[in-house]
Amino acid sequence: MKLNSMQDLLVAELQDLMSVERQIAQTLPKVIREVAHLPLRKELEGHLAETTQHEQRLEACFKKLGVPVQAGRSHGMIGLISGWMEMQESHAHRDVLDAAIISTIQHIEHYEIAGYGCARAFAQVLEQGEVAEILGRTLAEEERFDRRLSEIAKSVINREAELHSR
Repeated sequence: MKLNSMQDLLVAELQDLMSVERQIAQTLPKVIREVAHLPLRKELEGHLAETTQHEQRLEACFKKLGVPVQAGRSHGMIGLISGWMEMQESHAHRDVLDAAIISTIQHIEHYEIAGYGCARAFAQVLEQGEVAEILGRTLAEEERFDRRLSEIAKSVINREAELHSR
């Protein structure tokens, strides 16, 4: 893709984000099956439902910009998911695996937060207020999810993982 304008850059970021959301929708059910702690499982299930909304919002952004809805190929997400698959094969204790799941998901969330933040900034520069607002809603949800994962890790999972790694 040629990046000759900020519009091109915004569309490229939206395409990457669409790829990200679709890959999450495919991978997260597999991750959820591996989770031992119920609060973490519920949080991930809730985020899986949000992912569908995120994809729909991205579709709305494409439409508002008058460009075809198209997912790119998010190499960053491919790498993060590959890392998860390697970690999953490590045969770690369930508590340690849950801590690893949180770490992996937070890496993914930070990738999404960066992408949504950049896309929103590009939309603002292009005076695409509705697109910026849509992206801002998803960005806020991603940030909240990341904070909730940190709370779960700090309050329970990391401590239990440490007890089982001695």
